[in-house]
Amino acid sequence: MEALSDLNTFAKILTDKGYNGYFHTQGAYAGKLKKSIGEYLENCQKGTDSLPKQDLLLTGYLQWSGEDKPSVECSMWVKYLNGKFSLNRMEVTRKDQFGQLLKKSELTNLSVISAPKAVEAVALVNEEPKQKAGQSPKRFKL
Repeated sequence: MEALSDLNTFAKILTDKGYNGYFHTQGAYAGKLKKSIGEYLENCQKGTDSLPKQDLLLTGYLQWSGEDKPSVECSMWVKYLNGKFSLNRMEVTRKDQFGQLLKKSELTNLSVISAPKAVEAVALVNEEPKQKAGQSPKRFKL
């Protein structure tokens, strides 16, 4: 039950930060954070899957506007030791509709508390809004 409690806490903190979309744990087990990790660990206990030697890999989209638009993906490397979860590092990538990398940001030495909110993570890789040239405030003519 301790692992479930820690999973609840871990998932709640990240969900409250806006990571409330669907994720994959170790490339499978699609679902919300808690469900995805829970199903993976359940299959590890059954012997269907095995715990990785390194960190768990969680992947998901932070921004999706359709197949013909750029998207923002998030990969999180999570340590799982004795029923406790801790966020190790995060990688946020923005790719075009063809899967080509547009911008990438890697965050290391993180904790679940110090992780940026989802909107902040998206802002790290989004393009700066282009200013329109020739736009000046309207002035009165005499």
